[in-house]
Parts: sequence; C-alpha cells; structure tokens
Amino acid sequence: MFLSHRSWPELAEYAATESLAVVPLGSTEQHGPHLPEGTDYLIAEALARAATDRTGHLCTPPIPVGVSSHHRQFHGTMWVEPPVFRDYVESLSRNLTSHGIDRIVYVNAHGGNVSHLREVGRRLHEDGTAYAIEWMWDESIPDLIDAVFETTGPHGGPKETAMIMHIAEELVREDRLEAAHDGGAVFDSDAERVHGATTFYDSIENSPNGVFGDQTDATPEIGERLFEAAADQLVALLEWLDAQPFADLLPKPHLDPQPGSGA
Repeated sequence: MFLSHRSWPELAEYAATESLAVVPLGSTEQHGPHLPEGTDYLIAEALARAATDRTGHLCTPPIPVGVSSHHRQFHGTMWVEPPVFRDYVESLSRNLTSHGIDRIVYVNAHGGNVSHLREVGRRLHEDGTAYAIEWMWDESIPDLIDAVFETTGPHGGPKETAMIMHIAEELVREDRLEAAHDGGAVFDSDAERVHGATTFYDSIENSPNGVFGDQTDATPEIGERLFEAAADQLVALLEWLDAQPFADLLPKPHLDPQPGSGA
C-alpha cells in the first residue's frame, strides 16, 4: 500500500488493523560516470514498494537525500548535515506514530545513513514510542553477491549497477561502463590506513571517479536475481516484525539494584 496513492479513508482503514510502516531512504549523490545520482533511493523505493505490494503493509514516499558530504567533490551530489537528517527522520517517524504506527522498517540503500538511522531507532525505542529498525538490502544477501561478482565494491560497483539495470535500465550509461572501471578503484578496506588509523574522509581520495569495483560484470539478469532475493528477505522481515507483540519490542525494565532485597 503506497501512502501517496491512497485516500485518507483508505489509510484510516489500514490504521484500524495494522501498525507497521516501511520508509524507503537513500541518497542523491554521484555514482560514477555510468549511474544516475538517484541510484540509492531508486533501489530503496523499488524494494520497499515490491515488498509491501506482497505483504499489504504501508509504504511511505522515499527520502531521497541523505548523509552524503563525503561525495561533495563530484557535481550534483546533495546532502544534509547528520543532525538535520536524524531530526527529519525522527520527526517523520513520530508523525507516523500519531496515525497508529508502532513499528517502522527503514529500507535503506545508502551506507552513509546507517549509523544515523540506528540512532533514530534508539531514540524511539528508549521512550517507548515505536520500534524502528534499519535494513540494508545488500547486507541481507551477502552470499549471493559474493557468488555472482568477483569484485563487488561498496559504491557504484557491479551490485548497484546490476540493480539499476533491472529497475531502470534506461538510466544506465552502458557506453561508460569501461570508463567507470578504468577510472575507478578496486576497494581495499585497508586503503590509506596508517598504523590502524583511517586517514581519509572523502571518496575522491581513494577513487578518481568516485566508484569502486568492476562494473563490467553487471547484467540486468544478475540485477533481477539480486532484487528478487533482497525482496524476499525484506518480506520475511516485515512478516516477522508484524507478528511480534509490541510489548516484547519495548525496552526491558531497569535491573533491580538490590536483587532479592524486596525493595
């Protein structure tokens, strides 16, 4: 059920029996010379819509701009500061709770959002307002991703390229796949680390064109496999969360400071 396409009486009917909402989030940022800047939020929205079509749960409009200042040297990248992002997502989430929602899944497709969504979820959990959790599509199917790609890369690589080939193939600049590969970098988790310290802040410091991995391995067929597998995982998560008694999701009480004292 896509909120934007429903009337308020239809949404009132949903709230009378259901209390789960899905919020897709991503970013609008550079993804190399071959992918659109909306790659992350396009993936998040497509997965959220597909999963909620299957389960009947509520899906909100996407949040298309996230925490992306580490891509700011590339034209077109948009971002908001982390506190602004956290406050916006929290405000939107509390808006949902005013309509009877008490559990939220943030369907996320941008790594820069992860820690901030976890923080928002913690705030909502601590005051007992809602149970909100972050879900990242590629982290739900790591074995499949490793099986289909030799060099995956964390950004603008074959997994995101394949997903956009499946979701919106017309937006992939296929004539630039070789340039993306040749001008990018094979990601090394230890790159630019000095004596255990991470010494880089921006993607341009590790990749001249901002992408990592071998994009030439991507195909629409692989993208469809990834999409369907991730959607299955999201459906399973929604069904699991929907089945939990809300009381079991609330914070546990404070430990008894004097066990056995009867105080």
